[in-house]
Amino acid sequence: MESGPPQRRTVLAALAVNVGRPVPVEVLIDRVWGADPPRGARRALYAHVARLRRLAERLDSTGQGRWSLLRRAGGYQLALDPDLVDLHRFQRLTSPTGQSGLADDEQAALLRGALELWRGEPLTGLHGTWVARVREAWHRQRVDAAIRLAGAEVRSGEPAAAASRLTDLQGEYPFTEPLAEALMRALHATGDTASALRCYARTRRHLVEELGTEPGRRLQELHQDILRGQPPRDARRVITTPVRSAPLPVSPAPAALSTPRLSSIGPPASGMPPAALYPSAPPRHTKHPPPIVPAQLPMAVPGFTGRVDELTRLHRILAQARRQPTAMVISAVSGMAGVGKTTLALHWAQRVRSEFPDGQLYVNLRGFDPGGTPVGPERAVRDFLEALGVSAARMPGTLDAQVGLYRSLLAGRRMLVVLDNARDADQVRPLLPGAPGCLALITSRNPLTGLAAAEGAHLLGVGLLAPAEARDLLAARLGAARVAAEPTAVDEIVVRCAGLPLALAVVAARAAACPDRQLGLFADELGVAICRLDPLETGDPGTGVRAVFEWSYRMLSPRAARLFRCVGLHPGPDADATALGALAGVTAERARELATELTAAHLLTEHWPRRYTCHDLLRVYATERGVEQDSETTRTEATRRLLDHYLHTAYAADALLTRRCDPMTLAPPVTGSLPGQPCDHDEALAWFTAEHSVLLSAVERTPDGFDAHAWQLAAALTTFLERQGNWQALAAAHGTALEAARRSGERAGQAAAHRGLGLARFQQGHTDEARRHYRLALGLFADAGNHAGQARTRQNLAKMAWAQGRHEEALDHSRHSLEHFRAASDRGGQAIALNDMGWYLAALGAYGQALVYCRQALPLVEEIGDLSGQAHTWDSLGYVHRHLARHDRAVECYNRALALFQQTGERRSEAVCLAYLGDTLDAAGRPSEALDAWQRALELFDDLGLPDADRLRAKVRERAAATL
Repeated sequence: MESGPPQRRTVLAALAVNVGRPVPVEVLIDRVWGADPPRGARRALYAHVARLRRLAERLDSTGQGRWSLLRRAGGYQLALDPDLVDLHRFQRLTSPTGQSGLADDEQAALLRGALELWRGEPLTGLHGTWVARVREAWHRQRVDAAIRLAGAEVRSGEPAAAASRLTDLQGEYPFTEPLAEALMRALHATGDTASALRCYARTRRHLVEELGTEPGRRLQELHQDILRGQPPRDARRVITTPVRSAPLPVSPAPAALSTPRLSSIGPPASGMPPAALYPSAPPRHTKHPPPIVPAQLPMAVPGFTGRVDELTRLHRILAQARRQPTAMVISAVSGMAGVGKTTLALHWAQRVRSEFPDGQLYVNLRGFDPGGTPVGPERAVRDFLEALGVSAARMPGTLDAQVGLYRSLLAGRRMLVVLDNARDADQVRPLLPGAPGCLALITSRNPLTGLAAAEGAHLLGVGLLAPAEARDLLAARLGAARVAAEPTAVDEIVVRCAGLPLALAVVAARAAACPDRQLGLFADELGVAICRLDPLETGDPGTGVRAVFEWSYRMLSPRAARLFRCVGLHPGPDADATALGALAGVTAERARELATELTAAHLLTEHWPRRYTCHDLLRVYATERGVEQDSETTRTEATRRLLDHYLHTAYAADALLTRRCDPMTLAPPVTGSLPGQPCDHDEALAWFTAEHSVLLSAVERTPDGFDAHAWQLAAALTTFLERQGNWQALAAAHGTALEAARRSGERAGQAAAHRGLGLARFQQGHTDEARRHYRLALGLFADAGNHAGQARTRQNLAKMAWAQGRHEEALDHSRHSLEHFRAASDRGGQAIALNDMGWYLAALGAYGQALVYCRQALPLVEEIGDLSGQAHTWDSLGYVHRHLARHDRAVECYNRALALFQQTGERRSEAVCLAYLGDTLDAAGRPSEALDAWQRALELFDDLGLPDADRLRAKVRERAAATL
């Protein structure tokens, strides 16, 4: 069955290389369309995913294969045994860890099995930057495996087999010296010394004629050893030599060596999807999915130069960590704003990332964000847990428990944790790994000496650049010839910039944009600017920095300058082009053009694809320029446009998540606010995932006069944060919202905030406090005649009562909820209330009545397209039919619920549904099917850390024993 056009096959390939792990939507877009995707890329991605899901359903229905695409927060995940993807099977077979302690013949058997998986060119028929990059990486892995196999075969007495294989392979990779070295060793071991020498001559000729370079020292030494008749030195070196040469020039592969099902994209075999998903082994159940390997390091700044002493010290600390494998902390990257702490840290981190194969975590703690709130440990550690694959259902409720889980997940792994822009030691202590093998790299304006005393941190201060280093920086960005041609002007620029890397980078960006202009003119303008300006008020960098900013700012077009001034009004930490357009009162397309101008001037940074941020000093400067040049009315209007943009887009996205009427009414958005309208549930979820940090900051930092925006934004965030299980953020947002609503006397806002606080406090284990908030919310909604608000609050009270075993009380709250939803003409809410009543009646044993209510709910949720509501209703129907002994009907209901839970990504509900399905199949006398359902459920229970996993495990053991 054909999987579709190249773009769709690229989507599947992009998911297949991360099988079992969620891939964010932005990453998928970048892999399919590159760094500059078309405007409709997101919608096109959703269409491709929908068609791939239908392909999976058709294959499953015909019994040809079992795989699925699951929705995850912010992205998608391919659900499939990784061993059925040749790429992952290859990497497992070639893993040095998996071969540790094996004899040479055992290693050779694994490596031969891995290389046999290669047939044809990887990702055949696909194109693009990402495709080319991974294709080249896989070729390197192939060559590395072949070299290691040759070493094992030579040592185990099979050099002829190694020589035959490598001779063919060298025709594909003629410039790869480790391959030539391995082939020469194998030929020499067979006694064919002449062929070994010819191999050297052939390799040398290729390198000299094509690349203009002689062979490396190791290959030359081997050549000399063979010529002298001496045993080749370092005979075991061949198996530990990774292929780290320049990009591999690849000749056309011989037919006999056509490379892998690893990711060959074509018609599927045996009903599996394309993109390397051909079955290579029978399916198996795995208790735990493969560990997620996060790679969160932002892009390093190009043109890095200098800091030799600092880099040397960091390398020494890493070497010490290797010799003494204990958890190390480097808090030393400290210094004034703009001195290049983050640039140094990221440059070094990117250079040593291969030392940490289990992943790299990164967070900007925003410790000195002007006017903002630093990122608290509770938010940072939660983000790290999500990056490590911890689902919302498995997320602990307290910070201490989250920190414990975080450190447990890092135990036994080699991971690099970069904590950028920390304010103090207390902010970073919960984020420090506690396991051997991990390393934490911290940057801060403060030296954090407390960490050195208590945690043994290594302190490294970063100062201003010396004049020679500053000149090197300019030379790296402008070219050595241009800098050498005007030494006096360069010295003047270095002095005016006070040795601050940020200032030098801004000057270099402006000079690079005018390659025909003499550097002396830039130096003269910079001097004039200094005469006219006061020192920068922060006191960090001195006169020169502000002069550089002013000088670069004056070179902007008027519209770009206006956008830059508006940046000081944004709550942070970053923004997309649409939000910037709302700030400046221009279209998103125009804002993107202006952001490009600001980025070229180094006044804005595109730190993630299509998301922009700026340095703290630049934010201070933007605020200062805005206060000086724009009226208070102009700044207030820009703030209103931005907050309206976020509020109305969040409101629209929340409506797609809840499918129910909201208990609040918004004022119309002002002209130019560019409110978004997500097209479906997936797009709404993706938007919240990308923007929720900004929205939380907006709630915290809403200026005077915008109290309504504060509580309404918090209300619009409630469903997203609730489904993510982010109770700490939910509590903080609604705490701020309650204060704002009280200040402005907004009773509707107070009601919404009390309901949000009730949700958070109940999940945090504070039942009495939750009940108090719910009762306050209910009274305020009733006073306002707000039926939708009362209905939702009654639902919350019902769930709390049911969780505490008070089923009659839960049923009574649900009846009131249904009445209020009817009064509000909210059909979606009515459907949920009807299903809730059916569930609570079933819990009370009234199965006949329960069936009536659930059947009334089903057409309503289908009518409004509420997939989550449909899933839960089918699950309730399955539960009722099971207890009525209608087993076949119950199985049908559960299967329909499972398909929908997988589509909406509700893994906890999927796990419970599978367990109930197993119980039903067991009661129906279908033991083997029951065992399969329980095993699938147990995998999810273990993965999510759900209670009752041990009880389910006992069922599996008992049924398995009975079957045997």
